Amino acid sequence: MAAHIQLSDHFTYGRLIRFTLPSVVMMLFTSIYVIVDGWFVSNFVGKTSFAALNLIYPFIQILGSLGFIIGAGGSALVAKIMGEGHKEKAQSTFTLLVIVSVVMGIVLALFGQYFLKDVAISFGADGQLLHDSVLYGRIILCSLVAFVLQNVFQSFFIVAEKPALGLAVMMIAGVSNIFFDYLFIVTMNMGLQGAALATVTSQCLGALLPIIYFAVPNSGLLRFRRAVFSIKAIAQTFMNGLSEFMTNVSASVISMLYNYQLMRYIGEDGVAAYGIMVYVNFLFMAVFYGYVMGCSPVVSYHYGADNKAEMHNVLKKSLIITTVVSVVLTVLAEVLANTIADTFVGYDESLCLLTRNAFRIYCIAFLFAGFNIFVSAFFTALNNGVVSAVVSFGRTFVFEVLAVILLPMLLGIDGIWAAIICAEVAAVVLSGTFLCTKRKKYGY
Repeated sequence: MAAHIQLSDHFTYGRLIRFTLPSVVMMLFTSIYVIVDGWFVSNFVGKTSFAALNLIYPFIQILGSLGFIIGAGGSALVAKIMGEGHKEKAQSTFTLLVIVSVVMGIVLALFGQYFLKDVAISFGADGQLLHDSVLYGRIILCSLVAFVLQNVFQSFFIVAEKPALGLAVMMIAGVSNIFFDYLFIVTMNMGLQGAALATVTSQCLGALLPIIYFAVPNSGLLRFRRAVFSIKAIAQTFMNGLSEFMTNVSASVISMLYNYQLMRYIGEDGVAAYGIMVYVNFLFMAVFYGYVMGCSPVVSYHYGADNKAEMHNVLKKSLIITTVVSVVLTVLAEVLANTIADTFVGYDESLCLLTRNAFRIYCIAFLFAGFNIFVSAFFTALNNGVVSAVVSFGRTFVFEVLAVILLPMLLGIDGIWAAIICAEVAAVVLSGTFLCTKRKKYGY
């Protein structure tokens, strides 16, 4: 069982897959939040509300990226401390980071509430689209602290050698999101407001269950204990998690740019079509993010223990696994393009056709994304947040911003959909360069 595998073990293919599988499935359930909201809103409320959800969510995602920063950066630090043999210090650091998550989450939620309407207007929203965007955003921001904590705890469940428990929590939260979406939207006819309340309820559940687990004596490696304030630990966490910050913030900014370009070239239908691709991207990329979430603490542990042979072993096997999965997901996406479009917007023939054609171009990027995601996470696990951030920033911001601005001038609408392919290919060159040039320093 994956729960019995220890970070200190030697990892075969089977053991590596079994240990990371709960994280992969957990990330798939995490992606359900927005996807399920989107499906229910699109099919039971209407495409204007659907476009509103997709228009405002990138801003909320930027604020919520705090959870990914502390989760990824903090778990790398805590796993390294454990590898060095300091269990009590690791638990104290873990508790400190949870407290920091709560305090900063509250501050960011208040910030978001204050600027939400101005942000929606700057995206080009007006009339009903503006009203719906603000309505959805204000409700979702009420659970921002829970969303942050949920993502923090998922990373630390792996460090505690309890990935299956993290999976169970996310399954409960994900299923509850589906249930409440149906209850509030279909049964109670609460519209977009119901979708937001369903997400808030499930996120609170996803944060509360881990708090209870880590607050009481348990069989894992982590639990809450007296926190010792340490600027160094907080700074190291944010430095380690810099790439995750770059990834999430850049992805959100890119989404805003896509929405801006699509409003110019197509209008509301373009935003709706792009929203569907973002949902599928969430789902497919969840496989890669779940895998790196699961294997990163293993790399960090052996880095702390100075076990270079096992670092090399995990790197080699991970690159092979990532390559195979990338090919499978790309083929699957191409085959399912029609089905995906019909599922979300089958009620609108022109929008459905637009989505199908766009997705067949967009999903080619899946061939390259897995490698870039893994390399960035690998350097985070090595506590080298700078290299990890450069890879992430180049991949999700610099290259894609240039592509989404320039390609439409050459290719029209197809240029917008192809921008992500160009960005991922350029990032492969950058990622590969760092992986080769840093091998002697770390001995992997």
